Amino acid sequence: MKKIYEELIHAVPDYKTFFTFEEMEEHSKKLAADYTECVEIFKIGETRDGADLNCLKIGNGSHTALMFGCPHPNEPIGTMMLEYFSEELAKNKELREELDYTWYIVKVWDVDGLKLNEKWLKGPYTLYNYSRNFFRPAGHQQVDWTFPVDYKELHFANTIPESEAMMGLIDKIRPEFIYSLHNAGFGGVYWYLSWQTPEIYEAMREATRKQEIPMHLGEPEAPYCVEWAPAVYQALDIHADYDYLEKYGNIDMKNAIKCGTCSAAYAKEVCNAFTLLTEEPYFYDKRITDMSESDIMRCDAVLAKVEENEKCNRFIKETLAISQEYMDKKNPFLMALEAFSENDSGDATKKMIKENPDYQKKATVAEKFDNLLVSKFYKALSYGMLIRANEYELQKMEETGEIAPEKEKALKNAAVIAEKAHRELADYLEENINYQVVPIKKLVSIQLECGIIMAEYLKSHK
Repeated sequence: MKKIYEELIHAVPDYKTFFTFEEMEEHSKKLAADYTECVEIFKIGETRDGADLNCLKIGNGSHTALMFGCPHPNEPIGTMMLEYFSEELAKNKELREELDYTWYIVKVWDVDGLKLNEKWLKGPYTLYNYSRNFFRPAGHQQVDWTFPVDYKELHFANTIPESEAMMGLIDKIRPEFIYSLHNAGFGGVYWYLSWQTPEIYEAMREATRKQEIPMHLGEPEAPYCVEWAPAVYQALDIHADYDYLEKYGNIDMKNAIKCGTCSAAYAKEVCNAFTLLTEEPYFYDKRITDMSESDIMRCDAVLAKVEENEKCNRFIKETLAISQEYMDKKNPFLMALEAFSENDSGDATKKMIKENPDYQKKATVAEKFDNLLVSKFYKALSYGMLIRANEYELQKMEETGEIAPEKEKALKNAAVIAEKAHRELADYLEENINYQVVPIKKLVSIQLECGIIMAEYLKSHK
């Protein structure tokens, strides 16, 4: 790697907390005001709640790149990378010229959703605090999964304003390179790519090693993921999800999927853009890298996860039944819970693991950890949203001065039940997971280096 890039990565600040949307907006406007010769800020649309959705344009290189943070609102690591990278691009003419890209940067794509995660952004970074204050929208409300698609019996055209804004930007600038910045709660680093680029896999792995962060070697994010190399996967789109459910599920395909496709699929179709997606963890347990045999079969580990998910979904539905009649149908936490708890891919997974010989062997320690413990962590996130769905309505009652004893009682009772379940699960996770909180600086450094590696590669291989 060139010295100028090494110096850039080495200088990543030791961030201790995440910035809020308001803080990042302030920084972006100041950057555009201070560096008028190479930075401009412009509006690409509005969010569902009416906030401006802004984009930074930096430089005037011969190649075009689009980068965005918070495609999911609980994933702010990428926003911090873009915060640092945009400032360095503005300040450093030599860096801009060496990269030779025109950069379009949307620091926060899901603005409304990030605001609903703000209670954990400043810490403490514990499993309890993160899951208690977590928000992630339903699929049909996710900014990166509401792009239009027509595929077999799937016809989705209900794009939301944020998706429409990004579609308009992609149509206008026709990027060669898109960098989608994600992070998961647990595990290691892994990547999704539009097409295979084996020449740089080792360089991306080395970027993780330099920061002493492991790669994710447990179960893939979805059972239909196509693995090109360890921790390197073919980019996901809704077609793969559909084909999987069609093959293994016994369901009505017309109503099986309620969202659209993603920006990577849209941009590949529009202008053959290459999308790199880098996933990183907040939390780490060394078992996620242990490839030795465990004491259970992989099929049994996956089956245990499916059964636990079904049990948790039943609890969510039962608890919602106590107070749901008093909830606004547009309650964001309710919409998310309804979507996540109605996921009926469990039967498809059960069928798949019976038919696929890859599951008829001993699970690795990493796969066992993924299926039996990490899966419980993700259910803790739903329990946190279950509490918040009731709190959301109670807060509205307080703000409006509404007096409705029966409604208030139902909401408070459901919140107490959910809080008890969440606390018990969080305590179990704290006791059974020996986790470390990964420093923000390390995660920003990895995302930045992988982005530079890919940007440099595409200049000569597009």
